[in-house]
Amino acid sequence: MRRLLVLAGLLLLGFWWLSRPLGLSPEDVPRHAPDLANGERMFNAGGCGSCHGKVVDGELDQLVMAGGMVLDSPVGRFHVPNITPHAEAGIGGWSELDFLNAMRRGVSPDGRHYYPAFPYTSYAKMNRTDLLDLKAWLDQMPQDANQVADHELGFPYSINRGIGLWKRLFLDDAPVIDIDRNDGQLDLGRYLVEGPGHCGECHTPRNFAQAMDTSRWLGGAPDLEGDGRVPNITTGRASFADWSEDDIAYYLEAGVDPDFDVVGGSMVAVQAHLALLDASDREAIAAYLKAVPGVE
Repeated sequence: MRRLLVLAGLLLLGFWWLSRPLGLSPEDVPRHAPDLANGERMFNAGGCGSCHGKVVDGELDQLVMAGGMVLDSPVGRFHVPNITPHAEAGIGGWSELDFLNAMRRGVSPDGRHYYPAFPYTSYAKMNRTDLLDLKAWLDQMPQDANQVADHELGFPYSINRGIGLWKRLFLDDAPVIDIDRNDGQLDLGRYLVEGPGHCGECHTPRNFAQAMDTSRWLGGAPDLEGDGRVPNITTGRASFADWSEDDIAYYLEAGVDPDFDVVGGSMVAVQAHLALLDASDREAIAAYLKAVPGVE
């Protein structure tokens, strides 16, 4: 019996150590003068308002990041947080280190794991100066005192500490797709799609642990918020393979595809943000999508 207790104690200690939140240190925060124009660019590339925006009379205000929207997922209901600069209800009290820890490590200011419904698995691929510029942009946006409800998760997903083990398996800041680093446009497109744009979070299928199955990167996935599927946006889908880079860039700008169909569903809000990017950013995204290996 004593041996069993000792073994159980060792297993518990092992779990506690392996699942501990691994944050950055103050030395990891670069000295950087915030660039608000780049912060706005990162905000639009990420479509932040499409999830964190405030719903007023059934309309989404994408310039007030008050949160409150609900994501129904296979593991429970996630409530999108308030990320306005409100000191209590939002993230106005966060330091630069707090923000970097949240975005790159999925760790809260009080040392808890964030659930990966918050797509830090993508934001981990962003560079730190872009993230600090994004924070500076969010800091000057309108405040809102909206208090968002806690997530609604059943056992075992309610065991927050278990996310630490999940991160050891699936949190990686390396690029998903290996492309020619000498092509600046492709490199930019990869950065925007894999990092701030977090396109794979919806367009890539999930594995048994609800992590992105990068072997089928951008190959389409069940819609976690309802019926149907999020489309395959690789050249493995015949209809998408026929799109040129100009077709893709125009779709991101105007929301109209080569068959004159108009963007719909949750992509409407995302496209509205992408339309605000410079044409060169949309062209880079288009070039990257055409270079991604096709998924049948």
